Amino acid sequence: MPKPADVEQREARILDAAATLFVHYGFDKTSVADIAREAGISKGAIYLHFESKEALFEALLLREMQSYAAEWLARVEADPAGGTLGGMYRNVLHALNASPLMAALFKQDRRLLGAYLRNPQAALRSRTHGSMRHELIDLLQQAGAVRQELDPVIVAHIMNMLAYGLVAMDEIMDPADIPPTEALIEGIADLMDRALTPPDGGDSAAGKAVLQQIYSQARQQLADAVQKGQNHD
Repeated sequence: MPKPADVEQREARILDAAATLFVHYGFDKTSVADIAREAGISKGAIYLHFESKEALFEALLLREMQSYAAEWLARVEADPAGGTLGGMYRNVLHALNASPLMAALFKQDRRLLGAYLRNPQAALRSRTHGSMRHELIDLLQQAGAVRQELDPVIVAHIMNMLAYGLVAMDEIMDPADIPPTEALIEGIADLMDRALTPPDGGDSAAGKAVLQQIYSQARQQLADAVQKGQNHD
């Protein structure tokens, strides 16, 4: 049963406030009272929507995953080369870079995720959202968008290494020495195209069809997860 509009609006305000605080202070240093103050509501009102800080955080992560997936697909569909591996990777990196929470989940950022990572009951802590799966590479090979002779497991691992480096390099290098993110994303995508796209340029349209299928499956999984969480409210 759909939630009343005012309930949805208040829940969105809570999640917006939580996103601001979690990104700035991290999970451990942000309290429910802090979120209530940022959202301009009482602490008790938070618990009308979420039974705990962990439940609120998971609802926020699910919302962010949905937004990330939609942003990624929109970029793929608008990009003529979006169905090639280089084009797909370019759009994955743009979407990942635009979401501090997704970047934190991808690299398992202990500063931001804190005790959530150590909670064995945390539903999302061990999932590799945002990471490249070798099954996807295999499907793109079948569609003619990726060179057939390459090992999809190796390709997926290399792509994950590069994506991790993009979002985590500022932890080991002086940010002043890191090239602009836009230039890095374009450079990585160009390398992917040169190394992985078939000599004939690959079939971008067929690749897009594969990506749209993957998106539909992921969207349904996220919708099921959101519904499961709402059933516990």
